[in-house]
Amino acid sequence: MCSIHLHIPILSENAYDIRLKLTKEVLTIQKQDVVCVSGSDHSANHRTVTLRRQPVGGLGLSIKGGAEHKVPVVISKIFKDQAAEQTGMLFIGDAIIQVNGINVESATHEEVVHLLRNAGDEVTITVQYLREAPSFLKLPLGSPGPSSDHSSGTSSPLFDSGLHLNGNSTNTAPSSPSSPIANEPKYEKRWLDTLSVPLSMARISRYKTGTDKLRSNAFEVLALDGVSTGILQFYTAQESADWLRAMSTNISDLTLQNMKMANKCCSPSDQVIHMGWVNERLEGADSSQLYKFKFLALKGSSFYIFSTPPVSTLDWVRAEKIYNLCEVLFKIHKLWLVDDCWLQANLYLGIHQDFDLEDQRPYCFSVMVGHGKSHYFNVELGCELAVWEKSFQRAIFLEVQRTGSKTYMCSWQGDTLCFTVDFALGFTCFDSKTKNVLWRFKFSQLKGSSDDGKTRVKLLFQNLDTKQIETKELEFQDLTAVLHCIHSFIAAKVASVDPVFIDSQSIARKYMYSN
Repeated sequence: MCSIHLHIPILSENAYDIRLKLTKEVLTIQKQDVVCVSGSDHSANHRTVTLRRQPVGGLGLSIKGGAEHKVPVVISKIFKDQAAEQTGMLFIGDAIIQVNGINVESATHEEVVHLLRNAGDEVTITVQYLREAPSFLKLPLGSPGPSSDHSSGTSSPLFDSGLHLNGNSTNTAPSSPSSPIANEPKYEKRWLDTLSVPLSMARISRYKTGTDKLRSNAFEVLALDGVSTGILQFYTAQESADWLRAMSTNISDLTLQNMKMANKCCSPSDQVIHMGWVNERLEGADSSQLYKFKFLALKGSSFYIFSTPPVSTLDWVRAEKIYNLCEVLFKIHKLWLVDDCWLQANLYLGIHQDFDLEDQRPYCFSVMVGHGKSHYFNVELGCELAVWEKSFQRAIFLEVQRTGSKTYMCSWQGDTLCFTVDFALGFTCFDSKTKNVLWRFKFSQLKGSSDDGKTRVKLLFQNLDTKQIETKELEFQDLTAVLHCIHSFIAAKVASVDPVFIDSQSIARKYMYSN
């Protein structure tokens, strides 16, 4: 467990101290409160306490806050063995509601100081523990200790005004110390669970909503049912990083459990390979809504994009987008590295697509789909990027091996043809009517390609006998899908022959090892 600041979006100028408790399945937020531990069973929300001013030490407490700062006056220090501590009913963080029957909830700091100092030898105050004390009051979380602070003629709401010295007393004789009456309730300050956030299918964001602006040492956890922790603001970058990794690990483990459960209901050819939350950049949107949460899944033959995670079998047909895995191309764009060389097939096919990378998010990848379209995503951690890269590889390779071949209708010079990419045979072109094979080449014979960016492509093959380059021109309705399919089959072929080479080309895993 760890004590941190919790920043509430609605009250953006205020932050208060909380404690986090993390288990495998739940993140619990705890806040301090005063509870009745013995005696009568009435509520501890409001406590009325009578203090007897002592000749040495006065009331034995200091206060901070005031209406001028839009916060109540709170007890900021309690001095050992003095009047306030002897009652056993007052605590650091108690907001003062009344002084001798006078309501001070809207009073300034100076007004409350004046009232307490001139209240006589016996002062009755009503208090309520302020569970969300703003952090700028800098109230200590630990036990009260001695202080060298002394009151002065003037006071400030952000500094302790000591009331441990004598105020204006009408009786100079020593008064008996304040002490709890027998059978009166006893109170303790404790950390209490106030919010539980289920981590299954939860998502984490370090960015200000919809933008590429990174929060400093802070993030938010949002549950599947919409429950939010608010913005968790940590004291140090190391604390923030440690908690982010720990929560991300637990969320990933739970996601893996959900995948295993889902796969029990799926055939071997329709298994979930990977799924999880990402941020998708919205093209053409205004600056306040640059990114939006999306849930991605790699299952069977398809790549799915959801707005919310699928929790039942029926949910899989409700995806926003579904693409065939053979016809998509995964590409890492930002990892604080310059190069991007997933496979040599990129060079063979001349597939290069530049993206506007002006945003500040470091872990970005794109999935290019048919008709020249693409989706641009970001994840929170480099390890997540490595998992997505590996998962896309695996899902695509499995789909290629399951499918075996893909055939596309095409044309050239008015003739309707069929173009087949086959995992075992390579490339075949045949007449769609007569089925006569016009030409066939192995994958290794493909030496390059060029296209017009629309429908036409030139494939350059090397003739094994003559060693000459033969150019084959074809026209497709969806050229991008065909090029991605060729890339997928070549990549799967290389992986089947030399798996080590594929791993050596992993940009994200290289990054993870180097860090």
